[in-house]
Amino acid sequence: MENAPLSGPEKKDPESPGVQQAAAGSLVELTPTPGGLALVSPYHTHRVGDPLDLVALAEQVQKADEFIRANATNKLTVIAEQIQYLQEQARKVLEDAHRDADLHRVACNMVKKPGNIYYLYKRESGQQYFSIISPKEWGTSCPHDFLGAYKLQHDLSWTPYEDIEKQDAKISLMDKLLNQPVALPSCTEPTFQRLTN
Repeated sequence: MENAPLSGPEKKDPESPGVQQAAAGSLVELTPTPGGLALVSPYHTHRVGDPLDLVALAEQVQKADEFIRANATNKLTVIAEQIQYLQEQARKVLEDAHRDADLHRVACNMVKKPGNIYYLYKRESGQQYFSIISPKEWGTSCPHDFLGAYKLQHDLSWTPYEDIEKQDAKISLMDKLLNQPVALPSCTEPTFQRLTN
């Protein structure tokens, strides 16, 4: 039973100080420098530790916890700001969609064409209607209350008159980007088409 696991209490062999004895056999000899190399520093393993080392270690752990908390807080703050921005954007999209739907239901005696500006008026009866005649063109003889002017966009959304210039600039910029040819950067590295003759 040479291969049986060793069990029982270990004892030091009085004849050889580096060998530990077990009840059923002997263990490998202990050497502080196996192969001539010290695996651990005897200074660090045999000296009595400074009690302030534990305090310094605790302070370091606490400081690390504070930095991790601050870092996580900063990242969560950025995410919260992004969520608020997206909520605001979603609210604006819903408001614009509701306004556009309401404007498409307004009475109109003509076919509305994208790219044109339409003027919204309100009769004494409360009915709202679109006209192509602006309040300036009516002058002082405008028969009904003017509510606002809107441009019908090509996606059938409505842009309020005060935002038309800004919206047209955005659309123009997007058109320029879409009309630019996609150019790949020129290759500066040599080509390796013919490596052999």
